[in-house]
Amino acid sequence: MNSLIHKAFDPEEFRREGHKLVDQLSTYLEDCLSGKPMPVLPPSDPDALAEFWKKDLETPGFKLHDFYSTLIRQSNHLHHPRYMGHQVVPPAPLSALTELLEAFLNNGMAIYEMGPASTAIERTVIQWLAGKMGFSDKADGVLTSGGSAGNLTALLAARQAMCGFNVWDEGNTASEPLALMVSEEAHYSVSRAARIMGWGEKGVVKVPVNKRMQLDASKLEETYQAAIAKGLKVIAIVGNACTTSTGTYDPLNTMADFAAKHGLWFHVDGAHGGAAALAGKYKHLTHGIERADSLVIDFHKMMLAPALTTAVLFKNGQHAGETFAQKAEYLLGDGQQKPWYDSAGRTLECTKKMMGVKVYVLLKLYGEELFRDYITGTYDLGKELAGLTGLYDDVELAVEPDGNIVCFRCCPEGFNGDLNTLNAMVRQEIVKKAEFYIVQTSIKGRIFLRVTLMNPFTGNHDLRLLLNEIRDTAGNIATALMQKVH
Repeated sequence: MNSLIHKAFDPEEFRREGHKLVDQLSTYLEDCLSGKPMPVLPPSDPDALAEFWKKDLETPGFKLHDFYSTLIRQSNHLHHPRYMGHQVVPPAPLSALTELLEAFLNNGMAIYEMGPASTAIERTVIQWLAGKMGFSDKADGVLTSGGSAGNLTALLAARQAMCGFNVWDEGNTASEPLALMVSEEAHYSVSRAARIMGWGEKGVVKVPVNKRMQLDASKLEETYQAAIAKGLKVIAIVGNACTTSTGTYDPLNTMADFAAKHGLWFHVDGAHGGAAALAGKYKHLTHGIERADSLVIDFHKMMLAPALTTAVLFKNGQHAGETFAQKAEYLLGDGQQKPWYDSAGRTLECTKKMMGVKVYVLLKLYGEELFRDYITGTYDLGKELAGLTGLYDDVELAVEPDGNIVCFRCCPEGFNGDLNTLNAMVRQEIVKKAEFYIVQTSIKGRIFLRVTLMNPFTGNHDLRLLLNEIRDTAGNIATALMQKVH
């Protein structure tokens, strides 16, 4: 056998390099958790960084340790308390270790015999989560690669169950175009799913939101009737738990009532905030989630698991097997509903990662209390940040947060320029300085700074420093802009 093959599979080299990497990541974790100064989002130029790696590939010689160091240095530092950007969790370290195990074993899970242990573990995780969401033992589901794939999977099931004919085999042949109802603040993946299904823009019926950016339940009936008058066949309604932009929860129980009244499929996009059902203090936010026909929850958002791990739950477990009822002889046999243990007939993926393993490890190591404590702590922190903004006359809160997503903007005293421009520039300066990482969002045409508190080690001291940094930056930019005008 070729000596390179032997080298690539050398157990001793694997052991040696593996120990080095764990030591390196442990030191990095210590630096992050101690709040060691570092550029939380290292400044970079996309073209320059691409050129860097192109030249590196063409340069002779390679040391794994140096490669790891460079990759860590150039990446976002999610484990640092001042990372407050996107909805990406710093994964629990021992859960991240399972990624190595999964990658090494590489059991694909398309059918049971390709991943027997991981298939059984996924089943166990799905049943555990379904129970915690208030579903009966008739519920079932799958794990898939992210919330976008999860929403598409659920809505494909809705279409198959509710359209009145076998759309999978016959195509979109209904005399009335199919449509779903959703808040105008819904994640783009819901609209994208409708378009993937061939419904087009008209297939997404948007319901207005109230001042808190929640679906306005008082507008449901008139929106529905207007859609029917346009010749649409509305078959589903989608609730947010919570919205991506502001983190507020839709009135899920009221939406469930509306769905029952009109015979609609009720889907809940709980990718970020559905897990609040596990936290007693914030469980009320998800009231009604147990009435959903389908539900999506990301373990890699509020449950400390590495990406990507998304649960798609169905109140009626039979729907989990009907979504992709197609024929693939070498895997799926005759195209009829398949046993629960052959996942290729139930998900977008054929080859699929061993997603349930990392969640199972967290459950066994720490118990569900880990999730409850994490959710409660970060949601409390969101309330704390909102309270701190109220101490300053030059800071405007967009909405009172339900959880760990907080949106606010600076309104410096005496500044009569464009606040959208000002706050966008503030964000640019904060990111450029790189002591903190935050993002921005547009709410009703107004630019707000958006903070998502995903790191459980972020504290009051970090929040106060952030607000001081933002206010000082806004004051300096406002002065410069006013001087430029005059």
